[in-house]
Amino acid sequence: MKKEDFYSVGDIVKLKSGGPHMTVRELTTNLDRQYTGSYKCQWFAGKKLDTGVFPHDSLVKVEEES
Repeated sequence: MKKEDFYSVGDIVKLKSGGPHMTVRELTTNLDRQYTGSYKCQWFAGKKLDTGVFPHDSLVKVEEES
């Protein structure tokens, strides 16, 4: 995976299968600080802040509306 294929912290993404918009909170790494191919994301479900870890291939970037 090339560096430009990565999402950055703060990017807005969603699951390819649908669901809420989520904010990338961090790139997951192993003990050697190497990227593992997943992202920790957070989103609001009503007033509750939820988090989850998702593989890169399950996410798409949400383009900003103008």
